[in-house]
Amino acid sequence: MPGKKAPNGLYAARKLRRKRLKFRWSERKFKIRMLGLKTKYDPLEGAPMARGIVLEKVGVEARQPNSAIRKCVRVQLVKNGRVVTAFVPGDGGLLVVDEHDEVLIEGIGGPRGRSMGDIPGVRYRVVTVNGVSLKAILEGRKQKPQR
Repeated sequence: MPGKKAPNGLYAARKLRRKRLKFRWSERKFKIRMLGLKTKYDPLEGAPMARGIVLEKVGVEARQPNSAIRKCVRVQLVKNGRVVTAFVPGDGGLLVVDEHDEVLIEGIGGPRGRSMGDIPGVRYRVVTVNGVSLKAILEGRKQKPQR
């Protein structure tokens, strides 16, 4: 009888559960959840959004085959002081965002919480500026409040 089979019988449940647990450690999502890696290393600490203060404006070069400078900002998060780079979407979006503005950032929606598209190392994007939606400001529906 070659190869090990799963145990069967009246008192096999404990063995089956232990065996299943052993093999689940090879699953990526299970391992991340069990070791608490999302909250341990994520600057947003598992939250969907976070507030921060703009430190500087930066231009990030797009990856090959594209050739562009993606407009981004360096943001210091209010809750833990960590500094992250966030993409500013929209035409003329960087003209709206100034240094020392308060912005709300969210994940950019790349695969497995990583960077999106041709922007290397940028995992977040700006949603609001000084409490007003960036989209509304760019469409001309609202004015950006001065702090």
